[in-house]
Amino acid sequence: MASIDASGPEKSGSSPPEPPLRGPGGRLRRAASGSSARTGLRFLGALGSILVTMLGLLFVTFLIGRVMPIDPVIAIVGERASQETYRETYEALGLDKPLLVQFGYYLWDVLHLDFGRSLLTARPVAQDIARVFPATLELATLGTLIGVIIGVPLGVMAAVYRGSWLDQIARVVALVGYSMPIFWLGLMGLLIFYGILGWVGGPGRLGIFYIDVVPPVTGMILVDSAIAGDWDVFRNAVSHIILPASLLGYYSLAYISRMTRSFMLEQLSAEYITTARVKGVPEWLVIWRHAFANIRVQLITVIALSYATLLEGSVLTEIIFSWPGIGSYITTALLSADMNAVLGGTVVVGLVFVGLNVFSDLLYRYFDPRAK
Repeated sequence: MASIDASGPEKSGSSPPEPPLRGPGGRLRRAASGSSARTGLRFLGALGSILVTMLGLLFVTFLIGRVMPIDPVIAIVGERASQETYRETYEALGLDKPLLVQFGYYLWDVLHLDFGRSLLTARPVAQDIARVFPATLELATLGTLIGVIIGVPLGVMAAVYRGSWLDQIARVVALVGYSMPIFWLGLMGLLIFYGILGWVGGPGRLGIFYIDVVPPVTGMILVDSAIAGDWDVFRNAVSHIILPASLLGYYSLAYISRMTRSFMLEQLSAEYITTARVKGVPEWLVIWRHAFANIRVQLITVIALSYATLLEGSVLTEIIFSWPGIGSYITTALLSADMNAVLGGTVVVGLVFVGLNVFSDLLYRYFDPRAK
């Protein structure tokens, strides 16, 4: 009779060892754990990338404030201040400390939303930015909506009817939008639609009789007047914002329509589109459900970049239309050597870019399961 090993499970009385992870169940458990680890690593990588980007932005703005040929002490105390006053202010600002120590102080202040005080308004820069940024946000948002609502269908139709008169019009519209200086279009718009025809309101956000009529809630006149139910103020605000928003929307439309056309041409030439047409799928389903659905992720980036550009690049439009936004605020501060205001506004604009990039990444994961 064959002997039985005493060390085996028959003699030890202990439970048998757990079998290794084999078969479909084991592979699924390993795949799930590996997927969770990869997701965690991607999250940490994305978070680290955001932090490094923000740190680099703050470091660049800090260096700009140090290399500018403007003495911040003179800007505060004036050119006729005594040497003792100059030295006390110099030390109070921490300028006698090493550069890395100054950068540490700067980071600490920014984390507490402390950008210093504006020399022009004598108020904290954070309060000034909170006051002027909603005006830019309102203008850029409306301009982006105009660009998306008109630019996306125009680009799709230009790709579908490639070489037709509609395609030629779309290409000319995009070319003019890229070629014409926006300040010239703004001046011509004011001259024709305000000065000659009188169809729109003049410069500024409101007429003089409507200023401070509606209590500020969001800082955006259209929203605040709608909340208050004051439709006279709402109509006056629309008459003032429609022209600058249309100019920004035209600039956004030119970019969005051109990119949409390019994306759609690539999809319409793919084999799966030909297969869908051979199977008898209706053309509108081929265009919108198949081809357009595959460019949504690409359009997210285009629209986000266009929105960020309008938020940051509407300086000339704000100056021409006397729009009290962050662009005109930074420009006025720069001309007045108010570096606290300039750097504070620059940091806010940079944070907007970073925030929009993060938001577009989240939309990627929603529209494209492969990105999850």
